[in-house]
Amino acid sequence: VDRLVLVQDRLAENLDAFGTAIVLSEAIKKLKPFDLILCGRQGSDWDNAQVPQGIAEMMDLPCVTIAQRIEMVGSGLIIHRIVPDGYEVVDVSLPALVTVSSELGEPRYPTLQGIISASSKVPTFWTAADLGLNIDNITQKIRLEDLYVPISKKRCEFIPGEEDAEVGRNLAMRLREEHLI
Repeated sequence: VDRLVLVQDRLAENLDAFGTAIVLSEAIKKLKPFDLILCGRQGSDWDNAQVPQGIAEMMDLPCVTIAQRIEMVGSGLIIHRIVPDGYEVVDVSLPALVTVSSELGEPRYPTLQGIISASSKVPTFWTAADLGLNIDNITQKIRLEDLYVPISKKRCEFIPGEEDAEVGRNLAMRLREEHLI
């Protein structure tokens, strides 16, 4: 890493996905030029996976999600993205935003020289005002009314019968009794 920038401001705390995307997109614009923005798959807080797509939309960038493999080819990327039954191959031009999954590569461990070099780096701190933002720019779009784990009451009923046909008739009778058919 050549540079570390942290946005620290009371206005940038406890934002929803929309507000977070605004703050990050403005910070990235200020850091130009760039070719590739890498984001995690989703945050561990709300687990909604909306911030990277919001950044890409606000910056008018192509966005490829859940990459498990990225290859630089010419002036673009070939990305293998995870889908439910395997993966698909996507070709994207740069600049672009890509979200990565935990399947992408093995973590590299820092060398002693890297650790010493990192300890000498001084972060740059930006406020919302440094990004040209105020409370009107990042007003929350989502209001959380309640957060809870739903209680699930499952009731399982086995329909009796000696043969499949009899079970089917009994099931139909039971559904009719409940006015479901």
